[in-house]
Amino acid sequence: MTKSAHRVLIVDDEPDIRELLELTLLKMGLQPVAAGSVGEARAALQAGSFDLALTDMRLPDGEGLEVVRHIAEQGLDLPIAVLTAFGSADNAVQAMKAGAFDYLQKPVSLAQLRSLVKSALKVDAPAAKPSAQKRLLGDSPAIQEVLRRVDKLARSQAAVYIRGESGTGKEQAARLIHETGPRAGRPFVAVNCGAIPENLMESEFFGYRKGAFTGADSERDGFFQQAQGGTLFLDEVADLPLAMQVKLLRAIQEKTVRKLGASQEEAADARIICATHQDLAALAEQGRFRQDLFYRLNVLPLQMPPLRELREDIPLLAERLLARFSDASAPARLAPDALNALQDYAFPGNFRELENILERAVALASSPTLRAEDLQLSPPLRDIAPPDGGTDLQQYLDQLERDAIVKALETTRYNRTQAAKRLGVTFRSLRYRMERLGIK
Repeated sequence: MTKSAHRVLIVDDEPDIRELLELTLLKMGLQPVAAGSVGEARAALQAGSFDLALTDMRLPDGEGLEVVRHIAEQGLDLPIAVLTAFGSADNAVQAMKAGAFDYLQKPVSLAQLRSLVKSALKVDAPAAKPSAQKRLLGDSPAIQEVLRRVDKLARSQAAVYIRGESGTGKEQAARLIHETGPRAGRPFVAVNCGAIPENLMESEFFGYRKGAFTGADSERDGFFQQAQGGTLFLDEVADLPLAMQVKLLRAIQEKTVRKLGASQEEAADARIICATHQDLAALAEQGRFRQDLFYRLNVLPLQMPPLRELREDIPLLAERLLARFSDASAPARLAPDALNALQDYAFPGNFRELENILERAVALASSPTLRAEDLQLSPPLRDIAPPDGGTDLQQYLDQLERDAIVKALETTRYNRTQAAKRLGVTFRSLRYRMERLGIK
């Protein structure tokens, strides 16, 4: 055994399981060290350093969770994965919340074990990481806290739940977690759950065999297969229908999927990151989102701050956006009154709205120096005077309707079908209203 071989701690009280794991790791060129209890694991950790730890959840003198917590409390820079009995997914979730890297279900699949070990040992690999400033800009305390959190989340394989209003950069945070983690060299597959017709969801997520249904003239991989070894980002996950939530839960728990028309399941090694502007916990309490799926997704939470809480970052954000939208020979810039107007604005659409405002201003302004009037900022609803004897009622109602439609479009990334659904109107009605109000 070479001195440079990675050392792996195996904690399990079953001799046959320990032997199986040891033989597998030895064949991978690793150096396994076995322990049969929590006490032996602590002694081994104190006696030497390790590059990875694998622990069973049930041990003679305690639980594997104690090993996970011991590693976290001692500040050991050590990825740890747990082995849990079939159907004990709740234990795995608790372990990952306590700091575990990932989990495997017993009986252990050797293919999944090798994949997990390879991913774990890449965590501390000295790979060049992309600059976070390319994804999330800002020096404010709120955004710096997000960046610190992202750095921690990138080292895990547990599911991440990103919360935040529409346009706050949830997908950018997800991509940064992927790009700075051990799966960076593998695919990142982003899925807008609200844009997939319900009757196509199963085939889109899990794929299908040739002849599985009318029109299936060739085999096709689903999102899970496309993200194999990488990250599957489920945007607006709250829009998934309950029937699909059941199938998604099973795929996440069992780490396997079955294509439509297939007789056998196949491994699904994809890290799950989900995001939504809605409150999943509240939806779960109302029965509109499965609680068991919520607990599986909400292992590692990340809250994205709205732009109105990042006002000190607006000059930097605006500068970068103007450089993108304007001609390099005559770069656009903000006059003091325009910058003040932006910093005083509430930004209900957050960063996406800031992009739209500046792109429109650069296109329509007569001078490279943008004034406040060039920004065409909409007044917040509280500043729109309610109708009285001197106010036009139709103008007031039109403004309310316009703001509601624009917000729904921004929330659904301008998917008019989903926007109509959120507003409780038909697609035809929404199209008519948009034409009447001049919304493009």
